[in-house]
Amino acid sequence: MNNEYIFNFKSDLYGLNVPNQLNNPFALDIPEIAKIAAQEFQKFIEDESKNWDYDFQTQRGKMFGVLVIQQSDLSLAYLATVSGKIAKTVEPEQFIPSVLDESQEDFFFSKGMTDLSEMSKHIKSLKEPKEILVWTEKRRLKSNALQERLFQNYKFINLSGEQKNVLEIFKNSSQGYPPAAAGECAAPKLLQFALERGLKPIAIAEFWWGQSAENIDREHLHYYPACKNKCRPILEYMLDDDQLFERAQKGITS
Repeated sequence: MNNEYIFNFKSDLYGLNVPNQLNNPFALDIPEIAKIAAQEFQKFIEDESKNWDYDFQTQRGKMFGVLVIQQSDLSLAYLATVSGKIAKTVEPEQFIPSVLDESQEDFFFSKGMTDLSEMSKHIKSLKEPKEILVWTEKRRLKSNALQERLFQNYKFINLSGEQKNVLEIFKNSSQGYPPAAAGECAAPKLLQFALERGLKPIAIAEFWWGQSAENIDREHLHYYPACKNKCRPILEYMLDDDQLFERAQKGITS
């Protein structure tokens, strides 16, 4: 067990009503225990972010998430993380990491991104329009192939113990193909970590921290449901429930 990722509650939970099943991540009916976990985690962010190379007062805010879990001894604790990354050089040790192991297949993704960067530099140095078109197409094809390979390596499990990659999960969805960064949101990362280690998911919540994002209405400390575009097919697969989003839209929270 990776205990370094587990946050123990500081608050007294005595007498608190603990849910017997996970709340719908697409709804905004958030259990009190998830709010307590979120508030404790917000204090952690407030204290620790001073050591991060990221200024939340002047830079774009981020979505964070917490997942209350029940451990094998029946004690309650919580996991926490950020959607995507705070910054390339900022990866707090207690945050649940990406589902993708970047060391997989000899660091294929970082090497591929380096190749694409070199190709972009080469294109900028070209003078002949025909050459530019040829190399631009080469870069596009390489980028598409790298994205495809990346999605193949994002593998999620569900409550039944089955495993599918992101391409397989989105194949039968209305979108058909996953958008960029699918699988990097907080909720899928938290649930994946819990299910892989036999930790029972109890309650989940996501909140915004910092400045509002451009063209997206987000407010500091406000709770938000999991996103439809990137998370719906993944979460419905992981939780063995293809009606999660529809029920949330109808105001049905369980």
